[in-house]
Amino acid sequence: MLGSRSQLQSQSQSQLMISSNSHDQDQEEEIPRPPTAFHLRQLLVTCADLISQSDHSAAKRLLSILSSNSSPFGDSSTERLAHQFVRALSLRLDRHGNTTSSTPAAPLVFNINNIVTSPPCGTNNKMLFSYESDQETLRSSYLSLNQITPFIRFSHLTANQAILEAIQVGQRAIHIIDFDIMHGVQWPPLMQALAERSNNTIHPPPMLRITGTGHDLSILHRTGDRLLKFAQSLGLRFQFHPLLLLNNDPTSLALYLPSAITLLPGEALAVNCVLHLHRFLKDDSRELLLFFHKIKALNPKVVTVAEREANHNHPLFLHRFLEALDHYTALFDSLEATLPPNSRERLAVEQIWFGREIMDIVAAEGEGRRERHQRFEIWEMMLKSVGFRKFPLSPFAISQAKLLLRLHYPSEGYQLQILNNSFFLGWQNHSLFSVSSWH
Repeated sequence: MLGSRSQLQSQSQSQLMISSNSHDQDQEEEIPRPPTAFHLRQLLVTCADLISQSDHSAAKRLLSILSSNSSPFGDSSTERLAHQFVRALSLRLDRHGNTTSSTPAAPLVFNINNIVTSPPCGTNNKMLFSYESDQETLRSSYLSLNQITPFIRFSHLTANQAILEAIQVGQRAIHIIDFDIMHGVQWPPLMQALAERSNNTIHPPPMLRITGTGHDLSILHRTGDRLLKFAQSLGLRFQFHPLLLLNNDPTSLALYLPSAITLLPGEALAVNCVLHLHRFLKDDSRELLLFFHKIKALNPKVVTVAEREANHNHPLFLHRFLEALDHYTALFDSLEATLPPNSRERLAVEQIWFGREIMDIVAAEGEGRRERHQRFEIWEMMLKSVGFRKFPLSPFAISQAKLLLRLHYPSEGYQLQILNNSFFLGWQNHSLFSVSSWH
């Protein structure tokens, strides 16, 4: 238990001040000093507890204290992380503070525009950039995330290797279903590997088809055009099929998935689910299990799964908040340790990509929540329940994963664990991402 709320709040506020003697030593004055990382965390937890108990006036007072002691441009990762959680808690208070149980809050809509890359003169650390629909800003922050952290690149590399090992040399045609293909950065390395593998054998390169899902048809078309040009440069026969998803409803997707996917004779199927399955989760897993059954019915050679190693789908807000605080503390610490203080890329990833996720986990509720991360054992249980089996990791896949971290992300803070034929990548002793393959 977090303890008495009034006691925690009183202790939190009193620790923000220290006493100091004046020059004449006749009077004592209180001088504010920045709170420690531990103290900022305790303040955030206390504030979340106050909100969960509907003590909104006390939560507002504590948010004011937190706001004055956090900043997106802070010198420490703790200050910058606290800023994102303060914004999320403030929005939750605004959205739910006057909402009755019979009047659900509207879904949380994220719009991103005009990221500020240096603190404006006279700022008081309030919200420093506005949110407005800006796909190019999102794209830029995603590419920065892919560049400055190993997590996405590691997921792609490991999934690609599983696909290569599951599909035999000499296969004439390969069809990949990529759920949420985004900008397609995963596939050029696989295309190159397929072309190189064919050069070393008597077999011609396979015909490669990719069905990429997404929510924006123009982005899907641009992604397909880029992949087609790259495939042509390698001499690969290639087709791209955009599949527009109007929402994240796995039931509707499961119903039209068989008719939307046409397998050619002799075509090997791979299904790629990298950092997307959690978007299909609701308050229960029945709809997602139906989706898995439909995937299983397509008889894929391999299904690759990469997900966050965190429980952000707990029905209780406070439990979800604590999980998010631990998870993003480790992520922000990894950025702090591996990037220079003035890194614009780090600022964009913290404010836009991770800030958007934190906002969703903390401020949204019900159907409005999309970032419903679950720990690996949940995915393992669901996949096994519909008949999937773990695809064994090869010695080459393990050595390649270790080489990626050593060459491109040499910080000793990144830790790789291999448990039960699955990869777990994290920072220090905190697992953050899991990658596994199934058939």
